[in-house]
Amino acid sequence: MIATIATKELRALFGSPLAWITLGVLQGVLAWLFINQVDAFAGLQAQLALLANPPGVTEMVAAPLFGAVATLLLLVTPVLAMRLIAEERRNHTLPLLLSAPLSLSDIVLGKFLGLWGFLCLIIMLALLMSLSLYAGGQLDIGLLLANLSGLVLLAACLAALGLYFSCLTAHPAVAAIGGIGASLGLWLLDIASKDLGAWHALSLLWHFERISRGFLNSADAAYFLLFTAAFLMLAVRRLDRERVCG
Repeated sequence: MIATIATKELRALFGSPLAWITLGVLQGVLAWLFINQVDAFAGLQAQLALLANPPGVTEMVAAPLFGAVATLLLLVTPVLAMRLIAEERRNHTLPLLLSAPLSLSDIVLGKFLGLWGFLCLIIMLALLMSLSLYAGGQLDIGLLLANLSGLVLLAACLAALGLYFSCLTAHPAVAAIGGIGASLGLWLLDIASKDLGAWHALSLLWHFERISRGFLNSADAAYFLLFTAAFLMLAVRRLDRERVCG
């Protein structure tokens, strides 16, 4: 049943203009950034040739591209997640969904996986851009896979966070604003992490940047998994309260 709900959510996403507009705009922005990074890397070849151990195309082009995807996902995911539960509540179909012979965990996981799958599609398109660099040079596969893993884990966290905010209201716009506010808070926490001491460990982007350097640390992976699980459990508890009160 989880797969059925996830497939339904993916179909609903691709059946709306929002998903296609998001894909088009993001790919346009990422393509522009990618071309600029390639031009900058090509212009630095003379200087890089003088270095004993110069950074490669993966460090100079692919890694910054994945970093840009991470920042864009912070802003885009709440907008994509806003309708997951809020629209069900607004259309008065949530009681029917909650009364169906499904566990709340199945409902939450199905909707989460549908959104996460869409975010992974955005990530895969960015990966294809990076792989096109093979035409002109060698790629650091280890660094590329580390960035890819970090981005997939980050997308899971943001999808769970957006789903939770969608559980709190009947208005998708309110859910989107709340999710964007939380995402911006996480972004600002990352920017200010140097002045916050140990508080930087709460920043999603701080953990992503650690992984993006090429080393998938078990502590960083555990943080992403715990963050995702925590907000999925909060979403289940919110729906359980609504089922009991209803």
